[in-house]
Amino acid sequence: MTLSERRVLKRAKAKKRARTRAAVKGICKGLGAVLKILGAVTGVLFIVYFWNLDQKILGWSYVQVNKIFDRKETDIKF
Repeated sequence: MTLSERRVLKRAKAKKRARTRAAVKGICKGLGAVLKILGAVTGVLFIVYFWNLDQKILGWSYVQVNKIFDRKETDIKF
């Protein structure tokens, strides 16, 4: 094998390595984004659970819905 052939093979291997690194870097960025989103969702759900916000929001919405529907005239016929 001549020196020029070795250089060509070395450049080809370097290009292949660069493509592989770029692919792995893209996958890591995607996984990082997914982990950040899951962490944020988990944090929000923990805060809602810890401060019992779901019950407070439902209590508030129950009052608002009752205000809306209590205004309407109802005609009950049996």
